[in-house]
Amino acid sequence: MNRRNFIKASALAAAGTAFNGWAQTKPSFSWGALLHFGTNMWSDVTPQHWGNCKTKEELETVAQADHLRFDESLWRELTGKMKDIGMNRLVIDVGEGIELPSHPKLAVKGSWKPDRMRAELKRLRGMGLEPIPKLNFSTAHDIWLKDYSRMISTPTYYKVCADVIRDVCEIFDKPPLFHLGYDEETAGHQSQYEFLVVRQGDLWWHDFLFFVDTVEKLGMRPWIWSDYYWHHPDLFLKKMPKSVMQSNWYYGAKFEDAEGSAKTHVQGFIDLDRAGFDQIPCGSNWSCDENFPKLVAFCKKNLAPERLKGFLMAPWFFTNPNSRTRLLRAMDIVSESMKL
Repeated sequence: MNRRNFIKASALAAAGTAFNGWAQTKPSFSWGALLHFGTNMWSDVTPQHWGNCKTKEELETVAQADHLRFDESLWRELTGKMKDIGMNRLVIDVGEGIELPSHPKLAVKGSWKPDRMRAELKRLRGMGLEPIPKLNFSTAHDIWLKDYSRMISTPTYYKVCADVIRDVCEIFDKPPLFHLGYDEETAGHQSQYEFLVVRQGDLWWHDFLFFVDTVEKLGMRPWIWSDYYWHHPDLFLKKMPKSVMQSNWYYGAKFEDAEGSAKTHVQGFIDLDRAGFDQIPCGSNWSCDENFPKLVAFCKKNLAPERLKGFLMAPWFFTNPNSRTRLLRAMDIVSESMKL
């Protein structure tokens, strides 16, 4: 099921110990949220599917735009609330939100210039919020790459992806973590797309490890969504580097009593912990308000404290006024959960 339908006090300090190519860090426990700059990530759908959208907001969710769908005043309200709550990490879904120097044509009308983003990152750090970039390289969520999203696994694709990762690394001043997305790369998640592509087997791993290597050579730790594990547990445990930060995600209300696919998703937290992976479990108020506090309680009970590095709230609503109530509610839920 498609995710959209399913539903620290200071910056990290380098510890100086090399670990698989990245500078190992010792972060404080993080309470973070994912917010959107770019939004062209659920976009390559057929015109027939557009007709099924019942509201303008639903259409905006599936149809890519030639302009930036981002409200700065709401962004400032949300980040101000995060500061007041005591949250300490902000994952920024970059997408088409920044005009990247190496490939400016990936920008849309309203994309921010690098210097403007650097000023915003300085403001966020001054508020005690550590900004972490996210560029999603899953073939289900890479429409922000425009034509390059149809050049998967070619020399041109590898070069462009390495270029944009390097650009974002420089703009964010080499952050300790870099979120690569990499979720939901299945035929089912692209069943309504006009162009469907799914990497499988060795090719999936070849490309994934290319991204891991690219990020680590720049001195950052790769971070991904962990749902590949649900469908390929043996391969995941065999080939996934321990250097990669994991965010298994689950947005339902049932945990110990979860059934069916939900049980697989919940079990993923425990399995990854037992396999020795560092985790930042991800919850959401996309489906229900009960999810996030239950996620926090479940993971604190069942995961080793030394491998539980924090929690991430991902509301999955665009940063625009139509979503203001749900986004502010997400922060309230985090505030309540931090007391557990």
